[in-house]
Amino acid sequence: MVTICTKLRLEPEVRAISDAYDPVFYAAGTHPMSAADEPLATVENLVSLSQHPKFVGIGETGLDYHYTSESAGVQQDSLRIHIEAARQTGLPLIIHARAADDDMTRILREEYAAGAYSCVMHCFSSGPALAKTALELGFYLSMSGIAAFKRSVELREIFAEAPVDRVLVETDAPYLAPPPHRGKRNEPAYVTLTAQVGADLYDLSPDAFAAQTTENFNRLFAKAAQWTPAKGAA
Repeated sequence: MVTICTKLRLEPEVRAISDAYDPVFYAAGTHPMSAADEPLATVENLVSLSQHPKFVGIGETGLDYHYTSESAGVQQDSLRIHIEAARQTGLPLIIHARAADDDMTRILREEYAAGAYSCVMHCFSSGPALAKTALELGFYLSMSGIAAFKRSVELREIFAEAPVDRVLVETDAPYLAPPPHRGKRNEPAYVTLTAQVGADLYDLSPDAFAAQTTENFNRLFAKAAQWTPAKGAA
C-alpha cells in the first residue's frame, strides 16, 4: 500500500511508517487545501525526497475549489511544481481534484503537452469530462469508497466506461468508508468492499478484479513493484 504525506514538513513521520513495514510505501507533496498555508514546495526538494527507496509517488497535489477556492492561484502554482517533479523523477503524480474540473483539465493538458508524466486521479469523484481527459493522457482513475455510496450512480457509470487496466482501488483512510461503515473511521481492510463494486461494474469475480488492479498498481507504481527488502530485513 501507499500512504500519502500531504504536508511536506510531516514527511519524516510518514517516511518512518514506510520504513517500519515492508509492504508500505509512501508519497509526499502539498495538498491543495494546504497550499496557501504551507511553504511552497520546490522541484528540487521533491526530487531530493524521491531518492528514498520507498518514496514512490509525487503528491498529493491538485486543485480543491470546494473549500479553498480563494487560494486557486497558489494551488495552480503548486500543482505545476509537482508535475515538473513527476517529470524529472519518472514517479507518478497523485492528483486531488474537487470542484475544479475545468482548470484541472486545462492544466493537465498544458503540462502534458510540455512533457509527458504519469498520474493517478486519486479518490476520483469528478465529472466525465475530466475522466475523459485523464484517460486520454494515459492516466489512471482511483476508486474510493465514494463509488460504493448509493447516490454515486454517475460516478459508477464513469468507472464502468473506463478501461479496466486503468483503474485502481483505494481507501482514502481514515475517510470515505464504504457502506456499511459509512460515517465511521475507514480502514485499509475495507478496500475489499469498494473492490466488490468495481468487480460488479466489470462483471468480474472479486479475485479477477483484485488481480487486475494489482497489475495496474504495479505498472503505475513501478518503483514499489520492483522494491525488495534489504537482505536480513524483517
